[in-house]
Order: sequence, then C-alpha cells, then structure tokens
Amino acid sequence: MRWLTAGESHGQALSAIVEGIPASVSITTADIDFHLQRRRLGVGRGARQNFEADKVTILGGVRLGLTQGGPIAIQVANSEWPKWEKVMSADPVPEEEIKDLGRNAPLTRPRPGHADFTYDQKYGFRDHRGGGRSSARETIGRVAAAAVAKKILTTLYPGLEILAWVSRIHDIEANVNADTVTSAAIESNAVRCPDSDAAEKMIARIKQVRSEGNSVGGLSDATVRGMPVGLGEPVFDRLEADLGKGMLSLPATKGFEMGSGFAGTLLTGAEHNDAYEIRDGVVHTTSNRSGGVQGGISNGEPLLFRVAFKPTATISRPQSTVTVEGKESTLAARGRHDPCVLPRAVPMVEAMTALVLCDHALRQRAQDILPR
Repeated sequence: MRWLTAGESHGQALSAIVEGIPASVSITTADIDFHLQRRRLGVGRGARQNFEADKVTILGGVRLGLTQGGPIAIQVANSEWPKWEKVMSADPVPEEEIKDLGRNAPLTRPRPGHADFTYDQKYGFRDHRGGGRSSARETIGRVAAAAVAKKILTTLYPGLEILAWVSRIHDIEANVNADTVTSAAIESNAVRCPDSDAAEKMIARIKQVRSEGNSVGGLSDATVRGMPVGLGEPVFDRLEADLGKGMLSLPATKGFEMGSGFAGTLLTGAEHNDAYEIRDGVVHTTSNRSGGVQGGISNGEPLLFRVAFKPTATISRPQSTVTVEGKESTLAARGRHDPCVLPRAVPMVEAMTALVLCDHALRQRAQDILPR
C-alpha cells in the first residue's frame, strides 16, 4: 500500500492518492466525511473551524461504493480558495487585503517557529498564502486516505481498534488506563482527554494562553487493541520504526516513544523484560513494556505509543525576526490560529496509525498466500 498527498494550505484543494487497495472494499464519501469532521473539531478553535468546510469528492478508484483495485483519488476542496486566488493574483499584492484575509506576517519576514525560512532557502521561495505544504491543513489528505485504510483493517481484523487521546497539555497530565479507555470517553469533551478532571484543567489552560496571545503543546497517547501477531518487518521496516516515521511526519511533532520508551532506560533487564504466560490457551505477555512489538514485529499485545507535539508556532505576541534585507525586525501574528494542536492531533495520530498498519497488513497478507 502506498499513499501521497498534494496541495497547499490555501490552494484550490487538498488531495490524496492511495494505491494497492484490494477490489470490492466498501468506501463512500460518508466514511471519509466522518473522520474529517473529527479533525475539524477541538477546543480553542477560532474562525478557521468555520471555513474548513471539507467537502469530499472521490475522483477515481471507487464505483458504486466499492473499490475497483486501482489507485483511489480523493479531493477535498478549499472553500476559501476563490477569495485567496483573487487577492494573490493581484500585482503587486495589496498588503492590507492580505492582512484582512488573516495573513500571519509581512511577505519579507520569516515567522519564528515556522518553515518560512527553511522553505525559502530550500526552494528559493515560499507560499505567501500561508504555511503551504508545511501547514497542518495538509493532514486532510492523510485523514481521508486513512478512512480507506481503516475499512480494510476492520475487514481483515474485525476486533482491531485504534484509539488516541490527549494525555498531557503543558504541565497538566491525565490519568488514563490504556487497557480500558473507550472512544466515547475520549470524545466526551472538546479536548479529547478521557480524564474528565484533567480535561477541565486543560480546557482552562488553552483558553488562558489564547487570551495571552500564546500557545502550548503536549502529548498524545495511543493504543491499538485486537492486534494480530506478525505485522512488521525484522530490520529496516520494523513496525515501531514505520510508526515513528509516520508520527514524526505530522506537523508540530517533536518526539515518539513506544512502550516504556525513554523511561525504560531507568529499568534493569529483569525489570523490563515481558515474561510469557498462557492465557485462555493463547500465548501472552504478563506485562507490555515492549509496547506490543518485539524484534520489529507485533506480538499480539496492544500497541502502546506516545507522540509529543510542540506549542503552536503562530502566536500573537511580538517576536524577533529579520527582513530579507538582513535587518532586525519584530512581528506579531494576525488572523486565525489555534493555541494548541493536541485536540485536533488525535484523529491525525489515529490516521497515520491506520495507514502504517494497513500497509503492513497487506504485506503480511501477500506473504501468507502459501501454506507453511
């Protein structure tokens, strides 16, 4: 299975192409819409939530609600594109109109914490309409593609369940049992934290930093229950390596750990090893410090991992920067921005998990065609 996305934050549309999907898998725009709707919501969202009306069109690969076996093309239109196209096609671009449209910085100054400088140095220009390919809007394509992946996973493994949630925002940490957490508990509040007491504090903290023109980051934990044994490759395409690459490809991510993660370095081998036992006639481990993966291959225990997200780069406080002429300057962001990415990151983490697992599931399916 392969996938790619195309499009920019303020372009005409965001698109995704998914290749390697078997024929006769049921998929509709409603399946994709459900996941895109979850991506749009979250505490602290401003006017941006109102214009991100993600209208899905399946352009190819699906007929009469069933996949055809060829590449699947999905497009999500940008409802604000006509307005941006009109303004940005002007020569020269009216600076005041740009500001009115939510422009985050004058064209000549890179925004601290963003990819403006690095994109300009790499490509010789940057998309002045916004973050371009570095914007979190790009993840629309991933979430759409993951809707296809999830349909395949539930077909191959009916009991498989992918869950992610907000486990920490700033210094507020939740107490969540990964073995018993439910989707209903995660979606019970706008911050997507199943610990209701911590969720209230998180929501208050997000609103506080928003009022201060600031932002915060945090952690998203995830688990995959109902995992089969055998997904993953033993060397370069280890399951945890592909999951790590997938998570760290998401905007604003700064860390990934599986199972005991960095805390495992404080244990001895006797403390860290997961002992085996027979439970209901099936081999299990008595603990799960490996996070469900050993030697790069799933062992049938739930996957457990954590993703770190930095504070949102766009803040309305004045920050130091430089101009293209090499002069020191300051700027403060204008327009629409979110003070914390974590609530919206939850469906993105789930999406990347589904894409990685579906790829490995189809590999394993191909490998198992001959009897052993």
